[in-house]
Amino acid sequence: MTAIFKREFRSYFTGMVGYAVAAVSLFFLGLYFTNRNLLYQSSDFAGVLYTTTLILLFLLPAISMRSFAEERRARTDQLLLTSPVSIPAIVAGKFLAQLAVFCVPLTAAAVMPLILTAFGKVSLISAYAALLGYILLGGACLAVGTFISCLTENQIVAYLASFVVLLIAYLMNGIKTMFTSGNILAFVVFALVLLAVSVAVGVLCKNILAGAGVLAVGAAALFALFILRPTWLLSAFDAVLTALALFAPYAEIVGGSFSLPVILYYLSVIGVFLFFTGQTLERRRWN
Repeated sequence: MTAIFKREFRSYFTGMVGYAVAAVSLFFLGLYFTNRNLLYQSSDFAGVLYTTTLILLFLLPAISMRSFAEERRARTDQLLLTSPVSIPAIVAGKFLAQLAVFCVPLTAAAVMPLILTAFGKVSLISAYAALLGYILLGGACLAVGTFISCLTENQIVAYLASFVVLLIAYLMNGIKTMFTSGNILAFVVFALVLLAVSVAVGVLCKNILAGAGVLAVGAAALFALFILRPTWLLSAFDAVLTALALFAPYAEIVGGSFSLPVILYYLSVIGVFLFFTGQTLERRRWN
């Protein structure tokens, strides 16, 4: 894993991606820090980080897009998969390299709260808790982007797909308000998701009957739930949309209510998408 990490991290700064990400990140951090904390004399550093979360939609896909897509394009993925390194080590090495690239400009952010202490009283616990949450949020977004990069050999496609997914997650609170207005709408959306899952199962298993079976069983369960327990359906739908709102929990940390569930949520997202990435690579190794 160490060799994969070093190779991947070095590759970001061999080209322009690492420098561009660091420059853009430092520019916006410095801009909002100067404007909010220095000019307006605010001690709320967490607000600076929260303001820059929108920039992550553009920066993080640029980091994750090349992780596996470039390997497939250059036809070096088979060499990587047949190397004496386990799939989890490959995924972990690449992910940690991406996270390190993301954290390099954040070393400047770690100094900013200390600068503010020279001008007055600053809650360093709140500031560094927000920074930790920011890193975990970035890690979750990178894990999503890594999985998407594993599905294609085109870096542009990987970037655009990651951007769209992260944008939907960023806007999910508004989407949740719009889509939780009734049981029928929740039923329709769940039905569409069930159809998509059934098609995916059929394609992955290369068996139409498997997809049809999943669709039949899921449709029966969904219809029964809609007739017998419609409130359960709406509650489940609301819970699903809440889980997809990737950026919403970070607002709790910025608001000062640092909680373990938020940390576990981001770690779970990272773990789930890295697991999906590993399973995709494992399937490709044997096919």
